[in-house]
Amino acid sequence: MGAMNQLDQLKRHTTVVADTGNFKQLAQFAPRDATTNPSLILKAVQQADYAPLLVDTVAAHRTLALDAIVDRVLVRFGQEILKVVPGRVSTEVDARLSFDTAATLERAHRLIGLYEAAGIGRERVLIKIASTWEGIRAAEALEREGIHCNLTLLFAFAQAVACGDAGVTLISPFVGRIYDWYKKAAGAQWDEAANAGPNDPGVKSVTAIFNHYKRHGIATEVMGASFRNTGQIVALAGCDLLTISPELLAALQASDAPVPQALDAARARSMDLPAVHLDERRFRWALNEDAMATEKLAEGIRAFAVDAGKLDQLIERARA
Repeated sequence: MGAMNQLDQLKRHTTVVADTGNFKQLAQFAPRDATTNPSLILKAVQQADYAPLLVDTVAAHRTLALDAIVDRVLVRFGQEILKVVPGRVSTEVDARLSFDTAATLERAHRLIGLYEAAGIGRERVLIKIASTWEGIRAAEALEREGIHCNLTLLFAFAQAVACGDAGVTLISPFVGRIYDWYKKAAGAQWDEAANAGPNDPGVKSVTAIFNHYKRHGIATEVMGASFRNTGQIVALAGCDLLTISPELLAALQASDAPVPQALDAARARSMDLPAVHLDERRFRWALNEDAMATEKLAEGIRAFAVDAGKLDQLIERARA
């Protein structure tokens, strides 16, 4: 038997999740879960393979309000993904509601209701919400109802602490976008080799969160997200989950370089790390003190909002 490829090696340490709306290319990587976001769904519905899904959904629900049709399109993608993956799908609440707890709750309830009406139990769905203070409060309420959440656009340790305090099921700390920020900030001074692997700023961020959670018995799952290269993924082997684009899943499959376990929950449990808890005032201050996280959170919400608007336009055209 030949050497195991990197993807199979990674699966020994970490649950592998596919980050895509393109459900037809999922099976080849055998991920356990899948994640979507407005940008990925927008990309998918513009491809010939997936366009009929949008057209059919709009045709069946033409008279509904626009946002209600959008949610049906998102859930339709989720249903198709769940035919391929054995685990969970993450479906995102409209990013334009990121600072509105009540509206986020309302939208999350509708998404879960649509899944349940389609015969899909809530244990197979993660409601994806931006890690704003308001989003974290919505997630806290949803978790108490048994609706599980994936808190996304997470860049700061403070966001992770607040999510752990709120009892959310899973967080998605972003690796590549953190790396992007530091690389851009350093400009000509950036040293790629010195900031690779365990020294990558995004990798360091996720590692610190993982170690904190494990040390203090916080049950929230850590799912590294937003990768720029396979080196970042390999450096986080051992993380609870990693959500990876099809392109990088293919790159891992094509390599048989070693993937040693980098993160270790047992090791983290014996680390000397102080407990941290944050009320709203401390959370907002800590986030404000972190220029990278402040900028990336705002930029991420804006970008998802733009793509949500484009999806709205496609749906409006389809029902015209």
